[in-house]
Amino acid sequence: MAKMMDNKNKYSNITLEDVKKNPIVDAFIKSANDYLGTIGYTEHGVRHVSLVASIASNVLLHLDYPKRLQELAGIAGYVHDIGNVINRNDHGRSAALMVMRLLKDMGTTPEETSLIISAVGNHEEEVGDPVNPVAAALILADKSDVHKTRVRNPDISKYDIHDRVNYAVEKSFLKVLKDKKIISLQLTVNTQISKVMEYFEIFMSRMLMCRRAASFLNCAFELIINERKLL
Repeated sequence: MAKMMDNKNKYSNITLEDVKKNPIVDAFIKSANDYLGTIGYTEHGVRHVSLVASIASNVLLHLDYPKRLQELAGIAGYVHDIGNVINRNDHGRSAALMVMRLLKDMGTTPEETSLIISAVGNHEEEVGDPVNPVAAALILADKSDVHKTRVRNPDISKYDIHDRVNYAVEKSFLKVLKDKKIISLQLTVNTQISKVMEYFEIFMSRMLMCRRAASFLNCAFELIINERKLL
């Protein structure tokens, strides 16, 4: 009996703030963002992961999921991209393995670790699925962060399609309509910079993944661009 009590006492309910204060997590986020900048990707640093953490937590909040699941969604959102410090390819899987060790060292329970790493390992549209509420919330939060502030290339004449589409998005908001069971991604796009069709050209797979994630949460997903419903 004493041994069982010792095993329970070694675990703690870590919070998002605990994770943010972890110097290893901080270093991985910053290094991963530097690496992605070197190879020409949009911003994936503290701004992105902080926003994703907040949105993921709020999705579950507005759908009345337990507070602890909201916290786990925030944690998953904050650490989901650290695998980029190794390589962009399969960064979700790399991140899941890295996060597993980090959470173990921080004293997270195996059950909560499992929820977080399964969410992190399933956030990429090429290989991921909404396997639990935390994963579904993370997918919706991550894929909704399209905005001009993510563009790092200072020379607009050298923008590729990803830079151009992100730079054209002046406002992005993920709205949860609990009573209607709808999760709505609402974008304001400057069509002088990028046509709406270009958004679909590069982000259609992301929107389909968002639809699956919303469905897992018993909601429909809709995309509204410039006040017109397109999905």
